[in-house]
Amino acid sequence: MDIEKKSEPPIRAVILDMDGLMLDTEGMSRTAWRRTLAEWGLTISDEKYLELIGLTVSDVGVKMRSWYGADIPYDSIYMRKLALVDEIIATEGIPQKPGLRLFLAAVDSLGLRKAVATSTARERAMYKLKVAGVETEFETFAGGDEVAHGKPAPDIFLLAAERLGVPPEECLVFEDSDPGVLAACAAGMRVVAIPDQKHPSPQAAAAAWEVLRDLHQAAEFIRREMRAASSP
Repeated sequence: MDIEKKSEPPIRAVILDMDGLMLDTEGMSRTAWRRTLAEWGLTISDEKYLELIGLTVSDVGVKMRSWYGADIPYDSIYMRKLALVDEIIATEGIPQKPGLRLFLAAVDSLGLRKAVATSTARERAMYKLKVAGVETEFETFAGGDEVAHGKPAPDIFLLAAERLGVPPEECLVFEDSDPGVLAACAAGMRVVAIPDQKHPSPQAAAAAWEVLRDLHQAAEFIRREMRAASSP
């Protein structure tokens, strides 16, 4: 760690995104959106799907109405999409991203507190974390339906920090999406990007403290940085 990073406030808490960062769910979401929209005679390109990653349910609706028309029955479409995702989950479960257990163990070994901040609605997020077997790992949660503005606004991360009782500048965020990286930066937090479906945009890459390959590398990173921060 360089002198500038050493002068920053200490890291006391880690805040994690959920889908695409901890849970390997983006592929099933993409499949469900394609199948759902096809039932309404609509299509979605890979490029358009990538624009949805990291957004709240309401913000996805804004995008879809701009693409397909203001009169599309978005609420019905979204509920059908959820039903299809649940069909996939019933068959396949929800896989953890590789290295998640190792990363969480590293965070615990350093005495850091942990929270989840996800664009997914709170009740839905808790369900997914339970299915994936990690719902008891976190001290607190912030869901996309609990804030006025979704990512890239900072609201969700500020709420998570408030619930932890930790100042934003003492929180380190791990995110996979551009909106999430930018939201954490806007909240005054340091943020590490671990891309899932696409590489970070130049803006997100510039905002990130580091861009890492996966959670295995993230475990090494946080151990190294915390050791460096505590060195005389």
